[in-house]
Formats: sequence, structure tokens, C-alpha cells
Amino acid sequence: MSTPAPPTPNKPPLETKTTVGNYFVSNYPPFSFWKKESLPEIEAAMEREPAVDTPLGVYAHIPFCRKRCHFCYFRVYTDKNAESIRSYLDAMLKELTIYVNKPFIGGRKPSFIYFGGGTPSYLSSSQLFHLTDGMKGLLPWDEVKEVTFECEPGTLTNKKLKTLHEIGVTRLSLGVENFDDHILEINGRAHRGGEIDRAYGYAREVGFQQINIDLIAGMLDETEDNWKACVAKAIEMAPDSITVYQMEVPYNTTIYKRMKEEGKLAAPVADWDTKRHWTDYAYNELAKNGYTVTSAYTAVKDSSKVTFEYRDQLWAGADLLSVGVASFGHIGGTHYQNHHDFDPYVEQLGNGDLPVHRALTPGDDERLIREFVLQLKLGSVSLQYFTNKFGTNPADRFAEPLQRIADWGFLTIEGDRVNINREGLLQVDRLLHEFFLPEHRNARYA
Repeated sequence: MSTPAPPTPNKPPLETKTTVGNYFVSNYPPFSFWKKESLPEIEAAMEREPAVDTPLGVYAHIPFCRKRCHFCYFRVYTDKNAESIRSYLDAMLKELTIYVNKPFIGGRKPSFIYFGGGTPSYLSSSQLFHLTDGMKGLLPWDEVKEVTFECEPGTLTNKKLKTLHEIGVTRLSLGVENFDDHILEINGRAHRGGEIDRAYGYAREVGFQQINIDLIAGMLDETEDNWKACVAKAIEMAPDSITVYQMEVPYNTTIYKRMKEEGKLAAPVADWDTKRHWTDYAYNELAKNGYTVTSAYTAVKDSSKVTFEYRDQLWAGADLLSVGVASFGHIGGTHYQNHHDFDPYVEQLGNGDLPVHRALTPGDDERLIREFVLQLKLGSVSLQYFTNKFGTNPADRFAEPLQRIADWGFLTIEGDRVNINREGLLQVDRLLHEFFLPEHRNARYA
């Protein structure tokens, strides 16, 4: 008589419909817990020498766009003229000038630079030289391992790409999202398919060390046939890395505002099962064509050459000196965010004041949680790494959630390694909440 198979562990109910809210976990504790009352903590952190061997990175937020995408919730502006842009760039340099004289710099030079937005490539060549020459004069880039620059394909010309290469950009990230003109238009993207091909061709000719393209699974009006065509096109282009995000609908987006007006709870985009299925399809096709999946969101063509210094160093506790409106940073163990409105940001710096708006200093346990959950997105982490760094073995500290996720069939512990399988990686952001402290689990922004 055969032994009956053990019952399948009860898995948590998967979200089906895409509802409003932030899904992607980018930091911990959640942003909604950062407070204005904690500003003295970041001020104190700036007056301390840096911890030994802590790398320094710089993030520069460029909030200008040709159009606002319907799924965008970032602080962006589509109505600024050249004079306003110049005043903003000058304000960023003033902000950086204040920082470089603070003790927390400690003689360090940036290990990585990241230009995000908005649309950094919205800037003209002269504006780019003005900003980056000023930055290099304050914090030299001669020890930088990576300079990442986000681009909207329609803003790129051969001249501008040569400018980006000249100023030192090593990783060019193209916000492609989709190749179909109808999908791009209905989602509010400014560029079209022909501009993608032209920009990518120019970028290859210029010779950047790494070219990344972003895709989004589950956009408005996207179909399975369209998604498969996008994956095939991306493979044909053969970029050095491909980043795949699953569509979400945060608050303050155009899509959410339409939902609210129409009294709808579910967003008019693909459901979560579909998005996970499409992302899995993309990774399988990429693997067939020589790519390696290296995180929940990325596949790389040659893992011996392609690196993500910004991601890896930030997730391992590096200091991040962030400048620009609404930008998020991390200095000496304290998180901070700048003022989220354009005019107050510029005015405060015009008065010689830092524009920091809110802050939070995580406790030791919260710091452990932050690094552990962020690094789990890579699919595999070392228990010894965290034991050595924090004096706590995650296998003990997180015994309950680790066992629970293992029982659900998404995780294994093999010797020193905690491994998340593909099915787990496809929904890793929802699993990470299992490690959050109780007071943080229902936070609106994760």
C-alpha cells in the first residue's frame, strides 16, 4: 500500500486584481514613518565622522519630463523653462556645497553616482556639463565605480549621448517600458517605438560600458501577444541587462485619479497572476538566450561584466548623499528626504538652508531587517554575512517568517544560504512584509 503524499502547505492568498497602493519595497522602515520631528537626527548624523569602510554614493534627482506618465507617482514637472531648470541645477550644487564641508564626508569620494528622475536626459548638453562639472569640482569622481543615468529614449540625440559618455556615464538605463506605440501612448509615455530604435543604435555606437532597458509587465491595454513581442524585441536588441517591473498603481497617479472618479477599486491593468506569469515568461525566454536572472527584477547577459553598484552598495548599508527635490538619502544610519515641492526647495537653498523635510533613525533591529529584506530580492543571501555585521543570526531572528515562507514553498535554507526560488521572486515584495515589525506591516508606503 503506497503512502499518501503529504498535504500541500497552505499558501497565503495571492492578490488577484491590481488595486491602488505601493507594492515595491524600496526601503525600511516605510517612508510613512519618517517624520519632520526627527530632523535633528539627520543634522547630528552630518556632524559625525563616517563609520569605517562605509562607501559613499551620490543620488541626483532631475524632476523634469516631457510628459507625465499615467502610472507615475514621482515628483516631476513638465512646465519648467530653461531659466527655472538652471535655478534648480544651481540649487542642487548649493546643496552639495553645504554637504561637502560636513564631517560625515570624512575625506571620502563617491563610489557610485546615480541620476534619477523624472527624466535626467531631459537636460540639454550644456545643462549636463554645468551640473556634472560642478559636482566633480565638489566631490571628485576619480574613484567612482559606476555612473548610472536614466533616460527617456525620445530625449536622446547622438550629440547628447556623446555628452553623457564624455561626462562619465558608465551605465545607461533606457526607460523603454514597451515597444508598441499604442501601449506607449495610452500609458502616457512621451516616446514611441522608432525613437527607441534610434536612441539604442546611437548608444551602441557611442560605446557605453553597460546599456540597460526597462520593461513593465501589465501596462494599460497590454496583451499577452504584445508582451511576448516585447520580450522578443528586447532579446533581439541584446542589451547588457534588462529590468522587468510589474505594473502597480500608486496613489497620486493619473490612473488612480480616474479610478477614484469612477468609483472603481480595481485598476484597469493586468491582474497580479498575469503579471507574474508574463515576468516568468520573460525570464525563461531570456535564459534561453544566454541571460542570467540575478534578482527579482533583473537579467544580465554577462554576469562577470555587468554590475549594479548603486543597488548592491545601497542594499549593504552604504551612505547615500541625495540632492534634489523630494530625493531620499541615508547618512550615518539615518534616513532623510528633501522637501517635495520645487519652489520651497530652491528658495531654502537660496537662503543657505538645507531643504531636508523629514528623517528617521532606524534601531539596530530595523537596520538588520532593512538589509535582510532588500538583499533577499537578489534571490540568495548569506546568513554569516548578517551574523558578522549585526551580531545576530537571521536564521534565529527570523525563524518564524523563514519557516512560514519555506512552508509556502518559496524558500529553502541550505547551509549558509537562504534561497528564494523563482515563484517566490516573482512575488518577493509581498513576502518581504513577513519580516516587518508588526507596526510596519500595514503601512501605506512600503
